[in-house]
Amino acid sequence: MRGITYKLQERPLGGLSQSILRKLERLNLDSEASDAQKPAPPISLKAGTRLVREWRGVTHTVLVHADGFEWKGRRYRSLTIVAREITAAHWSGPRFFGLRKYAGCSVERAGGEHAEA
Repeated sequence: MRGITYKLQERPLGGLSQSILRKLERLNLDSEASDAQKPAPPISLKAGTRLVREWRGVTHTVLVHADGFEWKGRRYRSLTIVAREITAAHWSGPRFFGLRKYAGCSVERAGGEHAEA
């Protein structure tokens, strides 16, 4: 209904000005560019860092090694694999441990100091 009303008004009064059309086009191009998927920056964790996450009432601690991660005495090459073992579902490991867009866990540095991830 609104579209029909606009068209009826547009005929005698004219459409949008060229400057408004250019602004709308620029906004549309900016919107499309921001929608493009940008790869997440790589996570850089120092060996000795501990990642701590509580899941369903159980606290899980993962130790970062230079060549992977250790959880419950076993080595894993990926944090995502550890998250999958803990949850039995597919999770992004960095997101599960609060390293990306989720602040539900903390990171403990090798010296014992505590920092929120």
